[in-house]
Amino acid sequence: MSRNRIAMFILFITLFTGVLAGCSTGGNDSKENVKTSIKVMYYDERSFYQQYGMLFAAMNPNIEIEVVSTQSVRYEEGKDMKKAMQDFLDEQKPDVLMLSTEEYKRMAGEGKLYNLESFIKKDKYDLEGIAPGIIDYIKQQSDGVLYGLSPNFYSQALFYNKDLFTKYGVPFPEDRMSWESVLQLAARFPTTGTKENRIYGLKPGYNPNLYYFGLSIGSSQGLSYINPTTKQMTINTDSWKAAFELADKAMKSGALYTEDPNGQMTQNSTYESYLLRDPFISGKVAMTMEGNYIMDQLKEAKNVLKDKGIKNWDVVTVPVNPQQPDESTGMSINQIFSIDAKSSNTDAAWKFISYVNGDEFARVTSKVQNGGFPARTKYLDNGEGHHMEAFYSLKPVQSNMYKDFDKLPQDFFQKFDGVTQQEMQGVTDGKTTIADALDNIQAKGQQLLTEESNKAGKDGKTDPQPSESSKAVEQSSGVTSSAVAQ
Repeated sequence: MSRNRIAMFILFITLFTGVLAGCSTGGNDSKENVKTSIKVMYYDERSFYQQYGMLFAAMNPNIEIEVVSTQSVRYEEGKDMKKAMQDFLDEQKPDVLMLSTEEYKRMAGEGKLYNLESFIKKDKYDLEGIAPGIIDYIKQQSDGVLYGLSPNFYSQALFYNKDLFTKYGVPFPEDRMSWESVLQLAARFPTTGTKENRIYGLKPGYNPNLYYFGLSIGSSQGLSYINPTTKQMTINTDSWKAAFELADKAMKSGALYTEDPNGQMTQNSTYESYLLRDPFISGKVAMTMEGNYIMDQLKEAKNVLKDKGIKNWDVVTVPVNPQQPDESTGMSINQIFSIDAKSSNTDAAWKFISYVNGDEFARVTSKVQNGGFPARTKYLDNGEGHHMEAFYSLKPVQSNMYKDFDKLPQDFFQKFDGVTQQEMQGVTDGKTTIADALDNIQAKGQQLLTEESNKAGKDGKTDPQPSESSKAVEQSSGVTSSAVAQ
């Protein structure tokens, strides 16, 4: 049994004991003793109960849950995914919907979600403890009305090794630094020595090549490389040129750590060697872009590695757009729980949503993180004095990476990735300039886009999966899919 399952089982037993002792917040009201049931739309039943259902069932034994899995709504070439999802909802009729931001925005705009504000007002439901910006972000997707709540958010930060900064006389990074400032800090660390024994200034969150790294820098500054509505490429601008020049300079400086593709674990590897494979944990990298999962490894390393590896670390916010320094491209909300407007079980559905977004649920699950953070920020403190505000002090930026990409032809992205990789490899090899590469990418990309759009128009094929370059931008250097603004 995995560590997470054991922890969740212990939490279940603890809460169930509380229920038996009369600790449930439901009280003895006769209305609370009425048996009812709700349908919840989620990825699959097993993961739902591990993350939410087990604890809710312990606290609310009179509400039976049926999980309707979205596994059947799978992407297929040429398939209208919006229609497939609507057909699924019409057939299954779930009361509680687990939605992505884009699904939430679309369904709220179509009047298919229940307004939660009446429940919030009636119950005097506390929203104050939720991370600043999350409620506003959700409301921004639905014309100022709250149709959903998200119990978790996903965020990245810039981790830094305080001992390395002190040793080499480099000032600590600060919140709201630009990419240029972060890379200037990285360049102040020595670049001498072999890969095995030298120090690196920065390890981006993804093993970068020039195109992906430049794309992530530009996207964090609100740039877009394509307009899906007009089907025009927009990558040969002065702003994009500056972003790629910054990326190229950083990569050629020797300050960036890149993964060894041949560095595989052996069968006889120990847990200690596994931890030390991470260059930040082993003390070889001064800064790294990561999410919360690395904190568990850092905690383990403190106990396992003893005198080896990193001892003293902290975090600041991911690099920001200097023109919008209070917004974060490193923060995203991927699960919004809403009530179907046609639900006949709105009271029970609200009971579920209010509980999994409430203070008690955040408290008992904060130690068992499933890749994200509890939206109620008072439970983020890890007790070691780290600057955890770096993960939530900025406002999440509306996700535009895939906005209107369903208007683009399916076959365009793979072919376009090939063009960009070839052109930027020429820059890396010293055979061409950034300006010439962007001119070529613009021209060749526009030709591809026009050709594929004409083909798609005849075949009726759109609604693509996220492109490889967009996926890489999500992972590269701590930038999420909220990065590219129109």
